[in-house]
Amino acid sequence: DMSLGVILAILLASVVLGGGLLGWLTGLYNTLVEVRNDVENTWKNIDVLLLQRHDELKKLIDVVKAYAKHETELHTALVKLRVGYTKTDDMDERIEIENKINQLVPRVGQPRESYPDLKASDSFLRLQERISGLESEIADKREAFNDSVNTHNVAIESFPTNLLARPLGYKRHAFLDLPAKKLADPGAKL
Repeated sequence: DMSLGVILAILLASVVLGGGLLGWLTGLYNTLVEVRNDVENTWKNIDVLLLQRHDELKKLIDVVKAYAKHETELHTALVKLRVGYTKTDDMDERIEIENKINQLVPRVGQPRESYPDLKASDSFLRLQERISGLESEIADKREAFNDSVNTHNVAIESFPTNLLARPLGYKRHAFLDLPAKKLADPGAKL
């Protein structure tokens, strides 16, 4: 014969243990939600900068292409002038053509990879400065993102959180790895 007091004690103990277990599981779940959201938030912060860098790199490449087009036009102009020179016997015309050629030849003699006119162009310099600034911001945000990823990965692999993380489908996130050389040179070759 169980007394009412024993039944209430067992019921109270069950409620306390059940409540404690529920509180513990809620805490684990909230930890998982927090680390997941932190990774997503830090990714959004860096993703914006990466997209901006991609846009700036496209602009930089367009400026370089425009210069390359100018260089092609320069070569075409020289070919036309040379042909014009050989087609005329008139001294004044030949002098005029030769003067034009003399103005263009120094630009052709420069090494193709140096692009001194391009490097001095305002558009090119502004784009380089913008990309350099973005690279610094990306480096800072990359560090915050990788810290978030590390916290996330540790949380989902640590006991007892891993007991809840696996059934909920949590997986490791990769770190954002941008070597120092790539940060200094965003990849636009001149």
